[in-house]
Amino acid sequence: MAFLTQNDARRAACAPRRTSFFATLARLIESHRSRRALRRLDARLLDDIGRSESEAAEEARRRIWDAPSHWRAGR
Repeated sequence: MAFLTQNDARRAACAPRRTSFFATLARLIESHRSRRALRRLDARLLDDIGRSESEAAEEARRRIWDAPSHWRAGR
C-alpha cells in the first residue's frame, strides 16, 4: 500500500494538469470559433457584452494559440 506524504499531496495539487493532444486541439478550435463569432458581432451586440469595436477586432486578430492563461486554467 502506498502512502502519500503531506509534501507529495501538495505537489500533486500544484502540478499542472497534462492534457491530451485532442483536448488541446479542441480547445484551440473552440478559441478560433469564438473569435470568428466575435468578429461578426455588430456594434449594438458588442455594447451588450461591454466591448468596443476596436477591442473586438484586436481579439479577433489574435493567433489561435494566443489565449490568456485564465482561459486555459481549469480545463
